[in-house]
Amino acid sequence: MKKMFLLSFIAVTLLFTQSAFAELTKIADNVYSYVGQKDGSPAHSFAANAGIVIGKDSVLVVDTLISAKEGARFLADIRKVTSKPIKYVVNTHTHLDHAFGNCVFAKLGATIISHSADRTSLQKAGEGTLQNIGNYGLKPEEMAGTAIILPTLTFSDLMQIDLGDETVELIRTAPSHTEGSLVVYLPAQKLLFAGDVLFTDFHPFMADGDISGWTATIDSLLAMNIEKIIPGHGPLSTKKDLKEMKEYLLLFDKKARELAAEGKDGDAIAAGLKEVLPKRSMADWMIGYNVKSRYAGK
Repeated sequence: MKKMFLLSFIAVTLLFTQSAFAELTKIADNVYSYVGQKDGSPAHSFAANAGIVIGKDSVLVVDTLISAKEGARFLADIRKVTSKPIKYVVNTHTHLDHAFGNCVFAKLGATIISHSADRTSLQKAGEGTLQNIGNYGLKPEEMAGTAIILPTLTFSDLMQIDLGDETVELIRTAPSHTEGSLVVYLPAQKLLFAGDVLFTDFHPFMADGDISGWTATIDSLLAMNIEKIIPGHGPLSTKKDLKEMKEYLLLFDKKARELAAEGKDGDAIAAGLKEVLPKRSMADWMIGYNVKSRYAGK
């Protein structure tokens, strides 16, 4: 009996490890990404997704995870798929879980691209965030070798990148998850890397968000010819998930404002929100964090 229990425990542990630290998933013939990560711990990039588009002669990387260690893990997984040189890195935004792995790819000579506003944000806050990394649940040893690397190429609204046999569009509609959050669109494949404009089955981080711009951005995405969406966090998604994201944001904002107007404190507002928000399996703690960042005491 004990042996059977031990074998079962080992099997479950291995299954969890494989799902939590899964290799890149093939999304299309030349597109791979992490999707639906199960380990939401800080050291595992809060389960952030990151991926690649393989062109005729080179590779475009979308986001770089949270640290040099995580970036190296990502690079090792990329090399299991392709040996082509990595020419571009796109930061969908510059929050730590999507951009602090830039240092790994900069060493390879990749051009790092972001919206101009998020480059400015990283320039202002990056070093301070790294110096106070314990505030984000991370240990210094987990960030060993990590350096803040700013994007070297920026744009305002639209940039097109020609990978030889694939045109990639970088689009920023309005301030949303961050002031400069962008999406990566492959029109020929009807495929989108949404960054943190979309969280699927994952409570979103809203502290830096512009709700009206965020919902306007989602509306613009819904009008595009898209079939597959890689969210910033969560499993492979569709337009249905975009619609649910918009509904979540509007409900959260409306209810939080109502409860704040009644004089409720942060904990009471968060409790009220948990009663009405749709259930999501990951990052339940984010509700309280968002409340205290945006609504408590207002």
